[in-house]
Amino acid sequence: MKCKRLNEVLELLGEHWRKEPDLHLLDLLYKIAEEVGEKDNLDALRDEVLIYQLKMRGKDKSEAIPGIKKDYEEDFKTALLKARGILKD
Repeated sequence: MKCKRLNEVLELLGEHWRKEPDLHLLDLLYKIAEEVGEKDNLDALRDEVLIYQLKMRGKDKSEAIPGIKKDYEEDFKTALLKARGILKD
């Protein structure tokens, strides 16, 4: 795991851990594993999965994924015109 990812994981994990300070780190990780459908399987919590889950944890299921949200367009026609370079941001 690169430093940037490690820092991101630590920041996100700290944010969620502070909300449940009575949990031990492993308890929190097991809870997150259960949330992603991998109960008792910490191996499933690869860095990408952990980062995604921590970012999306507690958010509405229909909310745009962080990172994709910046490119999100409500209107499909506008998105196509921007992709073709006809419209500018």
